[in-house]
Amino acid sequence: MPTLSRRALLWQMAALGLAPHASPLRAAKPKTPSDPFTLGVASGAPSPDGFVLWTRLAPRPAEPGGGLDPVPLSVRWEVASDERFTKIEAKGTAFAVPAEGHSVHVEVDRLASARGYYYRFLHGDAVSPVGRTRTSPAANEKAARLRFGVASCQHYEQGFFGALRHAAESDLDLFVHLGDYIYESSWGARRDRRHAAPEPYTVDDYRIRHALYKSDAGLRAAHAAMPWLFTWDDHEVDNDYAGARSEWKEPEAWFLERRMNAYRAWWEHLPVRRTSYPLGGHARIFGRHAFGTLATFHVLDDRQYRDPQPCPRPGRGGSRMIASKDCADLGDASRTLLGEPQESWLFDGLAQSKASWNLLAQQTLVAQFDRDYRKGNEQIWTDGWDGYPAARARLLAHLGTAKPRNPLFLGGDVHSFWATELSTNAWDPKAPAVATELVAGSVTAESGFPAGMAASALASHPHVKLCDGERNGYLRVDLTPARAEARFLAVVDKFDAATKVETLGAFAIEDGRAALEKT
Repeated sequence: MPTLSRRALLWQMAALGLAPHASPLRAAKPKTPSDPFTLGVASGAPSPDGFVLWTRLAPRPAEPGGGLDPVPLSVRWEVASDERFTKIEAKGTAFAVPAEGHSVHVEVDRLASARGYYYRFLHGDAVSPVGRTRTSPAANEKAARLRFGVASCQHYEQGFFGALRHAAESDLDLFVHLGDYIYESSWGARRDRRHAAPEPYTVDDYRIRHALYKSDAGLRAAHAAMPWLFTWDDHEVDNDYAGARSEWKEPEAWFLERRMNAYRAWWEHLPVRRTSYPLGGHARIFGRHAFGTLATFHVLDDRQYRDPQPCPRPGRGGSRMIASKDCADLGDASRTLLGEPQESWLFDGLAQSKASWNLLAQQTLVAQFDRDYRKGNEQIWTDGWDGYPAARARLLAHLGTAKPRNPLFLGGDVHSFWATELSTNAWDPKAPAVATELVAGSVTAESGFPAGMAASALASHPHVKLCDGERNGYLRVDLTPARAEARFLAVVDKFDAATKVETLGAFAIEDGRAALEKT
């Protein structure tokens, strides 16, 4: 394979502020630090002939610049079919440039489909940890199975990422992260670890925060064990932000600069494609990822394009608990969570999909949830789909009309485990379900559930089949053409990095039936 395409070279030169006609880009002769690969390695966005490989050179990641001089550095990479790298399938050289935090993103192609591979990076005399990854099945390939994990909401201060360590040991084909990969703020009743830095605002602030999270061994192990897919939520930037509006309704131009800094650091620290690089203050991260004829993941972004939350506190942005009858904005049919272009893209993709399973990977709980449980006095939280009922109604109506095969929502954000059946009328037990929903509990972030709320939700919401707001963990799903099997996995002690994991609940979904069967 070529070491660097002309197009990629020009892009790297532009990142350095070099004109295309300038002297060829030359990386500085590396002064190899003892370990430039402190943040580990990762892979993502698998395709039938390749994937994205990632690392970042940062010998001292807690410092601005990661402890490196602001010069470009060359990094070699290798992909092999065996762990000892005796059968090299692809290799090349990439440039780690200071404008991108000395991160490396290699988009490998021309490999065999549905195959496992090993990869590593080399800089000077230093060799990175070895990662495992795999390509997806070819477009028309009838894959027999897919096993993947789902997680969100990993707060560094509120526990170790033992759930992710367990996932790394669970022979998964893929991992799907649904946001709150970092937290910008410090909070929680018990904090055994500390951010050791104030809330981030600059790109260096966010780089240091991402690097701190990568110091968790469980997270590094999970990244090295399998390819990942990503979307983001609010805490990668600022709690409860909505489009260009911050939680505290700061000046829009100021907040958009902060958001751009956060988006840049997010891209620099994850194995995502160049097409998701932030440009002009925006980054397109929604997209489709197919796994043969078995499954298509429709990965959504419900932060960047949404309307502000309805009926905020005076002078504020962000969410709140409200009585739905007291908020006229909830009835506005034009309000959107995804934005019209993304919503149209999703509707078209679902209508045209030929996959056996259509997995909608998005941030939060889709099912209606009345937090007061008193008929006629519905209390809702406005940051999730309950705050955008017209947008949810459009989506569920489209599922009922277009009838894509086996639509299954994957969610996070709410720091609790859920399994629900979704219909166009949640309060009518006879209304036919059009989709099912599985929500992973948080990796570590505290739950805000009052005692007894989960039991009340199960008793008063006919569409809710599982609700647990007291445990942390992740979700594992096994797909075959005939069946999806979901297992909700809860850690025993999130403050123990080597914690054991227990099954909180398990459900099956049969092909062609939008119903959850407890197993």
